[in-house]
Amino acid sequence: MKTKFKTLSATDKSRIVEMAWEDRTPFEAIENLYNLNLNQVTELMRHEINPGAFRV
Repeated sequence: MKTKFKTLSATDKSRIVEMAWEDRTPFEAIENLYNLNLNQVTELMRHEINPGAFRV
């Protein structure tokens, strides 16, 4: 996993996944809060949740 993700706490990672999963949170909000773009959020989600949940 990239070093950018290593600096995030488990709580931050969990919150990012939760925000990305919600339909009402735009990715721009995640980028503003955590300085992660859409591709980085997608990569983080691939590592943090199981493959079946990610495909959903």
